[in-house]
Amino acid sequence: MITLNGYDLNIETLMQITLHKQPVMISETAWAKVQASRAIIEDMFARKETVYGVNTGFGKLSDELISCEDVNALQENLLKSHACGLGEPFDEPIVRGMLALRINALIKGYSGVRVELVEKMVEFLNAGIVPVIYSQGSLGASGDLVPLAHMALPLIGLGEVWHAGRIVPALEGLKHRDIKPLEALHAKEGLALINGTQAMTSVAAHALYEAMRAFSAANRAAALSFEAFSGIVDALDPMVHSIRNQHGQNVVAERMRGFLAGSRRVSRQGEHRIQDAYALRCVPQVHGASLDAFIHIADVITREMNAATDNPVVLEDGRALSAGNFHGQAVALASDYLAIAAAELANISERRIERLVNPHLNEKLPPFLIKEKGLHSGYMIVQYAAASLVSENKVLCHPASVDSIPSSANQEDHVSMGTIAARKARQVVRHTIQVLGMEMMTAAQALDFRGLGDVSVVSQALYDKIRTVVPFIERDVVMQPYIKASERLILDDPLFEEAIDDPRIP
Repeated sequence: MITLNGYDLNIETLMQITLHKQPVMISETAWAKVQASRAIIEDMFARKETVYGVNTGFGKLSDELISCEDVNALQENLLKSHACGLGEPFDEPIVRGMLALRINALIKGYSGVRVELVEKMVEFLNAGIVPVIYSQGSLGASGDLVPLAHMALPLIGLGEVWHAGRIVPALEGLKHRDIKPLEALHAKEGLALINGTQAMTSVAAHALYEAMRAFSAANRAAALSFEAFSGIVDALDPMVHSIRNQHGQNVVAERMRGFLAGSRRVSRQGEHRIQDAYALRCVPQVHGASLDAFIHIADVITREMNAATDNPVVLEDGRALSAGNFHGQAVALASDYLAIAAAELANISERRIERLVNPHLNEKLPPFLIKEKGLHSGYMIVQYAAASLVSENKVLCHPASVDSIPSSANQEDHVSMGTIAARKARQVVRHTIQVLGMEMMTAAQALDFRGLGDVSVVSQALYDKIRTVVPFIERDVVMQPYIKASERLILDDPLFEEAIDDPRIP
């Protein structure tokens, strides 16, 4: 059981909730803050004080006053009108992340919702109720209005949920789980459910988690390629990296030295050649820069996971202030940076694949790593596929965060496009993992030709792991299942689990 309090949720714990379906509970301190915040809203309502989103319209209609008898209907209407999602539905972990993150934001006590609403959200999360949330339609300000509206509708028996792998009306899905929806939303609650950055933050958090697995795979794959090329380990000398003064670079160089320790396949400067190509020689500099980016991104995302992103915010001193905490610019910029940093891991990996299969570069390995060249093409098209993904990543790395388009009759005249940025980043990360899986396959095939007797213990272990899902290719076979199996290996195997442990992350 994971206890949420609104302040110390991290990415690893979020993954326990979303991927491993750990149940959650709310701390007593957080419940007290929810109650206190709600009391402020109830008092304002009783005094007929005008408060945005409580007894006014929304966006450009914020000057329209709503009668007391229509306040609850206003909240339901808000969810209905904002449920304009398009595209493919988000997968279950992303949706569970959205629910968990919105709960974590509401229990900070700055949103003015009832305890009953949060209790229902926790019940949904722990019971495995997964709203159908479409991936397109968010501008990233005023928050993730569209996807969060789809998340919120089932709480009152509207919208859609997943049941047994199919989309069903929310009421039908809830009946299967013997769960009753809320009878109604009360003042401000509809707005509190959708005014936030939890869609983009959930996507970005999952993308970063997968990017760290890609980082782990990138270093191990590079070490395996190093073995296949008898790479020059002088380029990994600790003195070289200490004088560069870059944190990530030093981390990667140390990892590479550890992975290659004991190998008799690697070489020294001048033994076979003076220097290696950049794709080998500059692994610490390139992979390390991506690690530094991931650390920065983890800082931004972790802060956002524990942020109050509502509007208006209900402060302890009794004020309800309209401001802009829903704006997703921080997550948008971080997500664009994430895409770029992940793409670089794929860029350099594809170059190592090319060197392994190219008879002009692979130092006497068979062309395309196949015995009967001509009759068989071997790993030729694996490199094509990697090149295709790398090129697609370059298109996807165009930043979403530099774009904006006015909405709500120009009242909301600058938006973040943060959810687009996060979705793109996750796509880039998945492509990167596929490329790295192909490098591992290719390097393992090359080592079968070189001979395995002299590789390091770590390289042998990785080779053995690869061979559980990809055999040595004697003759042409359908390669796609092996590429997918290599991708799943990186995504699922504990070998590639990589947490970010850095004091800069709260």
